[in-house]
Amino acid sequence: MKGRRLGGFAALALLLSPAAHAAWVEVTPQPQALTLAVGGHAATIVRDPADAAVVVHAAADLAGDIGAVSGARPTIVDRAPTQAGTVVIVGTLGHSRPVDALVAAGRLDVQALRGRWEGYRIVDVAAPLQGIARALVIVGSDRRGTAYGVYTLSRAIGVSPWTWWADVPPQHHAALYVRAGTAIADAPVVRYRGIFINDEDWGLHPWAAQTYEPEAGGIGPKTYRRVFELLLRLKANLLWPAMHAVSRPFYANPALPKLADDYAIVIGSSHAEPMLRDNVGEWTALPADFDYRHNRGGVLRYWRQRVAESAGHESIYTIGMRGVHDSAMQGGGSMDEQRALLESIFADQRRLLARDIDPDPAQVPQVFTPYKEVLDVYRHGLKVPDDVTIVWPDDNFGYLRELPDAAERRRSGGSGLYYHLSYLGAPLSYLWLGTTPPALIWNELRKADASDDRRLWVANVGDIKPSEIGISFFLAMAWNPRHYGPDAQPRFLRDWSRQTFGPSQADAIAALLDTHFRLNGVRKPEHLQWWLPGSLPKPSGWTPQHVARRLAAFDALISQLDAVQARVPPAQRDAFFELVGYPLRAAAAANRRYFDNERYQRDVATDPSAARCAAARALAADDEIKALTRRYNKQIAGGKWRHLMAVEPADGQWARFRLAPLRLPSPSLAGDVACARPSAAPSGEHGIVVEAEHYATRVDAEAVGWRLIEGLGHGRGAMSLLPLTREVPARAPQLRYRVDLPQASAWTLRVDLIPTFPLPGHDGLQLTVAVDGLPLQELDVRRRIGSRRWAQAVLAMRLPVDVQLPELSADAHKITLSSRDPSIAIDRIELRVR
Repeated sequence: MKGRRLGGFAALALLLSPAAHAAWVEVTPQPQALTLAVGGHAATIVRDPADAAVVVHAAADLAGDIGAVSGARPTIVDRAPTQAGTVVIVGTLGHSRPVDALVAAGRLDVQALRGRWEGYRIVDVAAPLQGIARALVIVGSDRRGTAYGVYTLSRAIGVSPWTWWADVPPQHHAALYVRAGTAIADAPVVRYRGIFINDEDWGLHPWAAQTYEPEAGGIGPKTYRRVFELLLRLKANLLWPAMHAVSRPFYANPALPKLADDYAIVIGSSHAEPMLRDNVGEWTALPADFDYRHNRGGVLRYWRQRVAESAGHESIYTIGMRGVHDSAMQGGGSMDEQRALLESIFADQRRLLARDIDPDPAQVPQVFTPYKEVLDVYRHGLKVPDDVTIVWPDDNFGYLRELPDAAERRRSGGSGLYYHLSYLGAPLSYLWLGTTPPALIWNELRKADASDDRRLWVANVGDIKPSEIGISFFLAMAWNPRHYGPDAQPRFLRDWSRQTFGPSQADAIAALLDTHFRLNGVRKPEHLQWWLPGSLPKPSGWTPQHVARRLAAFDALISQLDAVQARVPPAQRDAFFELVGYPLRAAAAANRRYFDNERYQRDVATDPSAARCAAARALAADDEIKALTRRYNKQIAGGKWRHLMAVEPADGQWARFRLAPLRLPSPSLAGDVACARPSAAPSGEHGIVVEAEHYATRVDAEAVGWRLIEGLGHGRGAMSLLPLTREVPARAPQLRYRVDLPQASAWTLRVDLIPTFPLPGHDGLQLTVAVDGLPLQELDVRRRIGSRRWAQAVLAMRLPVDVQLPELSADAHKITLSSRDPSIAIDRIELRVR
């Protein structure tokens, strides 16, 4: 197969978005409805065996899904029966005899599908072929489009994409009907959408090696087959395979590229793996020899072998070069020398592609990721071939650090993004519970979409579990970034809960998850440490009242969780534990363990009685985490996930990037766990705090204004400028706050920002502050990735900016915040006496 160019993004939904599909499948008879299953019988599925392998797989999965829901498994046939009441016809335009016959007979309009990337239609067709009364036709513009149409039907009948990976059972219905006249069409906005399995040492690898696939010794064909099916059910098409030293390289098993092609999954590789080479497992010479300046021939032979092996498979090639494993390039020299060397490497890599893939390398999908130190070289004038997609990375903590400027948007190769839902690295890793809020994901990805950054979106998802919700939302955004708005977090969680657990408790489960993401988004369980690695340990600095309020919020959440869990049907209990119970309970226990241990350390010398109570609570929380994790690994789904879940830090590896193990008190020093916790009553020691959404007046400018992004930050949400347009309003939109100062004094105004990055053209976030009629203060908020300020900001989801105010009277005052910077998001303001 010749490579396909990463051309322009596919069209938006043709008729209906996926969210509009919910009502087109019914479980009770409707007038003129098409019957999928009833009375123990199901409609026959027709597919052409000469169609793509992925279509054959999808049709088989659909038969299994209909059978799981209705109890009646459809028969799959190679050609349409001569006599039938209802059939389901599945096929790819131009590759399916039944579909092409419908088109030739004028029974199926596919004009809008021709030439689409991964588009599909699902259409109710009366009398489609001689002898057949009705057909539900699922037709794709290409092989993946057909598969996505099939899995859209699976989702509509109640089968979760996570049916295998999270043990989500579909609700049983004796009958399934498709509404008469159904006509659905859709296609993705982002061309390549996928995940990166990474840092698999503590979860996916030991689970595969010891539980699911011991014959492969790790992540092998059985596991990847499940991954590929999951990706298709989530309407993704791209995988960067696992590449840590514990995993066998993907191409080391010749069956894996063939399997990926059978499932129509595009294989790419991370920023550290040029030309599909897994350096950690495949570069057998010394790391110092991975040096293009001094070992050009050896490195070229190494790359040439993989390019030849990958010919015939749908692949995306990472070009450029770094060190063997996520490190700087060997032998680079000065910035000018690195730039010249990389440009030479680009030219040589493209010659390899021209030799084995396509004589015109511009037709071969390629990406360049300016990650970490490579970004400096790019900004120093590195010339990337125009047809190569530039993949912009986030800062490893979910904040997009770069977006394409006007010149970069004009490049034929376009732009993509590399996002993190899991991370091993400085300042502190997060590998355990998957707590990145959907609100943050939405806020960042909507900026990428508005910046024409739509060629490739890939997320680092660690071990896949327990990041199911984050993965689902990221890929939903990649399919259609405009489906959700600033209320994305609560809306998506309701949609996801309804799809996963049904309508009866969907709102209650969504509310639990919303609170969970709000509490843990502002301090992840893996970040319950207030000193940076390499510095001296120190306490959180939070007041007892602040801690008490946070722990009270977790206690309330767990009480609500208990009430919801009591009503979960037995068949759903494993899924509920994996997706809701474990992450919520483990995160709450991690907070109790940390803060009660901190209280013990603080009070042991001055208040021994209170310290003993705190010690008991900390030890009980630690025991709870261990018990929850044992249950996950040994009991849930009959032990299916044994060895998958590891509490962070799982071991002593990479200690410089990971949470320090807590030094808990000896059980002999603990008292009664039932001792009362300190009061959560406010003490007033924080001054005057106003959440950003509690403004007195909002003044918009033209079509742009301040809007609440629900679930982002420490309160109900954060205020940001929407919509994001390229035309900056001439007049800055304003937020005006009224505050009553209790005393005359000089005050400090602190504005807490979400630690986003400015759009192209600015070095810092732009904000103007005015108090009453005093002169404006123009703020240009900057920080460098890797700096202490950046580190503390991403760990706390808070970038504080202090403004010194003059003496103000004990009276009502007006504070006005204004900005024309659409990347800024305001969390809250706080006033303190200086």
